[in-house]
Amino acid sequence: MPVYDGYEQGTPSWIDISTKDIESSKAFYARLFGWTWEGQTGPEGEFIYSIASKDGHMVCGLGPATQEVAGVGVPTVLNTYIAVDSVDAVYAAALDAGGTSLVEPFDVTDAGRVAYVADDQGAHVGLWQAGSHKGAELANEPGAYTWAELLVPDTEKAVRFYAAAFGMGTEVRGMGEMNYTCWTAGGRVVGGTMPPPMKQGLSHWHVYFGAADTDACVAKAQDLGAEVVVSPLDIPVGRTATLHDPQGGTFSVIAFNAWQTE
Repeated sequence: MPVYDGYEQGTPSWIDISTKDIESSKAFYARLFGWTWEGQTGPEGEFIYSIASKDGHMVCGLGPATQEVAGVGVPTVLNTYIAVDSVDAVYAAALDAGGTSLVEPFDVTDAGRVAYVADDQGAHVGLWQAGSHKGAELANEPGAYTWAELLVPDTEKAVRFYAAAFGMGTEVRGMGEMNYTCWTAGGRVVGGTMPPPMKQGLSHWHVYFGAADTDACVAKAQDLGAEVVVSPLDIPVGRTATLHDPQGGTFSVIAFNAWQTE
């Protein structure tokens, strides 16, 4: 079981779900992946955030959708956060590199410090400086976050932006008949980038969750009200599919040929 207690700068380290239907979203992901949710409330008892756990380890968060983070007219979106050593420094570097501010840096109690930016091609991303909350404690296995993929029209432009803002490196690998650009941090591959599969697709960070059996996971998701966007298909590293959850959030599942255990 790959358990993590921290992430190097430039590593996608946390996923959360911004949704306008809190309870329905929690129920869907709990049933699909076996997550248990624990809600957090403010001083007046109002709902603030929920954290999902699997096998006793934190795997994902969930909060109310906001226009700043999710975008206008988007009911549900899955957000990717990249670990940084200093939110303020990376936030400034991202704006200098051509990014746009969505939410300025602020503290989240003692959990950490966060900000949100849009990169220079419009993809929204969170910046997370860890305090007591280090990020996903369980990853790279079925039922947990396992891959983050930046979908943008110009991958070379993306490489320049994320190198300047986050210090992220890249490594090009063969993926069947195509070359695929991987993100690296601390000498490890931590994600990837490619153009959107659809020519008019919006720039965004796309989330993959692990599946023991992609076809069975897709069938279960459909039974729970999900819509299949891309049916299960084999790629060089495993078998994957893309879904809309019942509230409209888009994500993929993948059963890797070999699971990363570091």
